[in-house]
Amino acid sequence: MNITEKILAKGAGLDKVVPDQIIDVAVDYAFTHEKLGPVFFDKFRDMGLTIWDKSRAIIFADHGNPPSRVMDADLIVKTAKFAEDFDLNFYNGEGICHQLMPEKGYVSPGRIVVGTDSHTTTYGAFGAFSTGFGSTEMAWIFAKGRIWMKVPRSLLFRVSGKLGSCVMGKDLALHIMKLIGSEGASYKAMEFTGSAISALELDGRMTLCNMAVEAGAKNGIIEADEKVIEYIKNRAILDYEIVKSDPDAVYERIFDIDGDALPPIVSLPGSSANSVPVTETAGVPITRALLGTCTNGRMEDFREAAKILKGRKVHPKVRLQVIPASRSIFSQCIEEGITQTFLESGVIWCNPNCGPCAGGHYGLLGKGEVCISTSNRNMTGRMGDSTAEIYLASPATVAASAITGKITDPREFI
Repeated sequence: MNITEKILAKGAGLDKVVPDQIIDVAVDYAFTHEKLGPVFFDKFRDMGLTIWDKSRAIIFADHGNPPSRVMDADLIVKTAKFAEDFDLNFYNGEGICHQLMPEKGYVSPGRIVVGTDSHTTTYGAFGAFSTGFGSTEMAWIFAKGRIWMKVPRSLLFRVSGKLGSCVMGKDLALHIMKLIGSEGASYKAMEFTGSAISALELDGRMTLCNMAVEAGAKNGIIEADEKVIEYIKNRAILDYEIVKSDPDAVYERIFDIDGDALPPIVSLPGSSANSVPVTETAGVPITRALLGTCTNGRMEDFREAAKILKGRKVHPKVRLQVIPASRSIFSQCIEEGITQTFLESGVIWCNPNCGPCAGGHYGLLGKGEVCISTSNRNMTGRMGDSTAEIYLASPATVAASAITGKITDPREFI
């Protein structure tokens, strides 16, 4: 079996599972947030349900916090009341769920973590099985601690070599999107391995697994190593098991990628699968830039951007919005001087939250605007007006482009 199959087999109490098998799985942690949790909160109470384990059901208010609309404020009030009524761990405005889950120790190798957010796939970076579920299914999980699922077929991505200067995990993710398409991994596991993956920091691995769902994947996953162990050693609440794929594990398809040859990548508006080398989009004028979100709001992302922004100014026609993924990341940026570097460059710092990524919070795009963003989705109307255009790129490319006022190869600044 491969990593995904082994973790699911253990969660189902079975010796072995095979692709397409329907199994009943016990989860280790489950969470919801203020955007999707309120869908089931009232019904949960009306049915007289109780939480299966109060220490393992987590609540967040992260998508639009602090709220910019009365509707969002009411959702947070409702979410806070549910957390209080059931005595659950509630993180209100401390950051994005996908950053806080590993930060707070809820993610560790070999465990099963689920949430009402598609980008729950992020935690595969720690050798865990993680995936998103809908609100109705999450109500069942909150009550029972279990859920049925189909064992996914698996794709293996072997990335050799090492990513070059200004080439980040986001570039690799966008390249893979182009390689297999937006439905190329529908209900499949995407497993990443190879020397280039081992060389990635955890931040880059989180980006890669975060983007797996953009290809329709059930989960993304990477074998845990010493980098993971170092990160979780003072965080993980539960014990852990480093799970490895067997040498004879079966994959539906194997992709070999040369990491040494990979350039910075940009996705054209409409789909993250519309990806091309940055040189093919160089010169496209932009008016907005976004650095942050659950995809690229971490320390590696800000450090890479700071290398380019230091001593330079954001173009006068560009608004560069920076949103850290958590309060602790914001604090670390202050300690390392990154906050000051960004401020001197002319960026707009925002509190930790999801921001304009899903079109529901401050920083939205107006008619005809062009944005280059580190977020994970760029379909029409995603971040505001339907006439606005969104290009996806790495933090390095976003920083370089914000300086010049047009899409720019970040290697020009290094």
